[in-house]
Amino acid sequence: MPEYIDTHTHCSDEAFAGEEELVIARALEAGVTHLLQADISSAERPAMRALCKAHPGVLHPMLGLYPGSVDLSWKEEIDRIESEDRSDVVAVGEIGLDYHFGTEFKEQQKEALRVQLELASQWDLPVNIHLRDAYGDFAGILKDCAGLHLRGNLHAFSGSAEYFRSLLAYADLSVGIGGVVTFKKAGIATELLDIPMDRILLETDAPYLAPTPLRGTRNESANIPAIAAKIAEIKGVGLEEVAAATTSNARKLFSLI
Repeated sequence: MPEYIDTHTHCSDEAFAGEEELVIARALEAGVTHLLQADISSAERPAMRALCKAHPGVLHPMLGLYPGSVDLSWKEEIDRIESEDRSDVVAVGEIGLDYHFGTEFKEQQKEALRVQLELASQWDLPVNIHLRDAYGDFAGILKDCAGLHLRGNLHAFSGSAEYFRSLLAYADLSVGIGGVVTFKKAGIATELLDIPMDRILLETDAPYLAPTPLRGTRNESANIPAIAAKIAEIKGVGLEEVAAATTSNARKLFSLI
């Protein structure tokens, strides 16, 4: 059976309440050997970290302040992140910019992102980036931070291959591809043709963004093979090649054994 890695999921989300063990077991049965858990804020972090501790070597925590959680108290949230044990942390994430629902805290989001990029460099950890409706500002910040020599991935990437290539001048980045690639007329399906396999990672963002034909239902890591199959179709290669390449990419980026 091919081996897969889900580089962005939320097993401790309330959508899985009471079923966490079943969800993890189904992922393992599907060949998903590592599930990377994105951090949102101090409110959700204890549950996420507890679940990771219950599944060492399978669930791996990130640390970060999600842009949608940024408000006037963002500095206190960063202080909490800095006080956390980082011995098992695989990335600083999910961090980034999101103006989709408004720009009330736009400046705070940009400041919080800069600080967390600096932490990632200081801690020698990759970044897991959430980016929505803020492409220009993100590119500007990444350019300003080029001296930090950042590495990481763009979670749920939906931009153009040209935009992605432009960012490589400032950081060593990959793209996280999830269920959206299976949606009818998904733009990322076309853009993937111009993104090399050594820059592609698999993810679910579970419980969100389930792939077709499960779109609209609760997503989970066991659906990773369906995403890989769609990428194989787009790229015109075998499923085993996609599994091997994306797993190797994830192991290297996140220092997974």
